Amino acid sequence: MPRDTRPKPIRSTAEFARYVGLARTTVSRVLNGQPGLKQKTIDRVHHAMAETGFSRNAFALHLKGKPTASVGICMESLLRAPAMLKLAALQKILRERNYTSLIEVLDPDGTPRAVSHFLSMRVEAVIFIGYFAEREIAQRIDELSRVGVPHVVIDHPGVPGAHTVTLDRRKAMEEVTNHLVGLGHTSFGLLGLSEAAKSTWDRLNGISDSLAAHKMSLESNTVSFDHLHPRSYNYEFGRSLATRFATIRSRPTAFMGLNDEIGAGAIRGFREAGINVPGDVSVTGFNNQDLCLVSTPQLTSVDQQIGRTAEAAVTMLFAQIGKPYRSRPMVELIRPQLVVRESTGPAARG
Repeated sequence: MPRDTRPKPIRSTAEFARYVGLARTTVSRVLNGQPGLKQKTIDRVHHAMAETGFSRNAFALHLKGKPTASVGICMESLLRAPAMLKLAALQKILRERNYTSLIEVLDPDGTPRAVSHFLSMRVEAVIFIGYFAEREIAQRIDELSRVGVPHVVIDHPGVPGAHTVTLDRRKAMEEVTNHLVGLGHTSFGLLGLSEAAKSTWDRLNGISDSLAAHKMSLESNTVSFDHLHPRSYNYEFGRSLATRFATIRSRPTAFMGLNDEIGAGAIRGFREAGINVPGDVSVTGFNNQDLCLVSTPQLTSVDQQIGRTAEAAVTMLFAQIGKPYRSRPMVELIRPQLVVRESTGPAARG
């Protein structure tokens, strides 16, 4: 039987110090970045770390009461592209500040376990990304506040006591509707905007605000067939809705999609039915993903300003870390950007 020649793993700072041939206190000073050491000694320790794979014990730092420079991130889902982009932007900014991210993707009722795990790991703060059961998330915020752990909620507005950064979705859809009304549209098809979620209601309120300003109303000037089509894949859902609208003689001249996938699917459905976009109807999406650029025609959409959202969230977080507890919630609304492309044009006459 061949002999195992692999080196034994180094489990402690004392073992590592013996391997390097230095005093344990010297090695500890290098690991903790303390000043007054010769560069030759620092290089020697770092070389040995690379050679052995040894790293300092985070749990030992916990026991000593030192900050862990870590942040827990609770994700509602990894299936939505905007959520993934927000996570990536957050991690980049946190890394630049020498912070590590611990990530949990949650089941609908998974917030208690995730927050408990983060607290056991002594994270310095917790970020929530997405939409959660409001009672659940409010309980987690209260729990974190009681133990003095800072938090930020991204996307889910209106949680009692929560420090929040969220896109102004109401303003976003107000700008979309103003854009379409400015092109002469007075009748609007709503694609996927029937979800019983606060984010959807915010969008509908934005559409309503714009229509009211132009002497129109949500009830009289919009129509939805969402209830007639099961929603599974967004692209096919948009395509099916467009196919249904194509059969109506007095169909709307402009269509607003809940997201870019639904908008792109609707463009495909209209084209298959012989309806020109934007010559006969205009279509918009939401999120401004790369999909907008490969759609034919390219899709008008709303950019969530993900970079600004991540920056605002980290700024809000560091306004709390190491600072006195803030009982008054901080709330920042991120201004959206309407990106106009080829899929919207003047309303067809007749």
